[in-house]
Amino acid sequence: MVLVRQEGAAASFRVRLQPKASREAIVGEVDGVLRLRVTAPPVEGQANEACLRLLAKALDLPVSRLGIAAGQLARVKTIRVADASADLLRTALCSLLERPDH
Repeated sequence: MVLVRQEGAAASFRVRLQPKASREAIVGEVDGVLRLRVTAPPVEGQANEACLRLLAKALDLPVSRLGIAAGQLARVKTIRVADASADLLRTALCSLLERPDH
């Protein structure tokens, strides 16, 4: 299960990003960290932008509500979702991981 923390009006969780993958996908979860693959290279923030777009689309949220709180230059990043409940976000992420077409 993805670990989601409530931080005031926002919620946050960690992702491990694999840039330059053959296709974009939410791969699964390991030790509470969501695993993602994006096709963008890790140059000039392209992989970070692709990460946020993929998550926004999967969670049906506008990209403007998502941001990288920590790990801009690392593979493991902390994603912060503004105006979000940790419980609702946890439920949405769990349902994403249960779907075979993610």
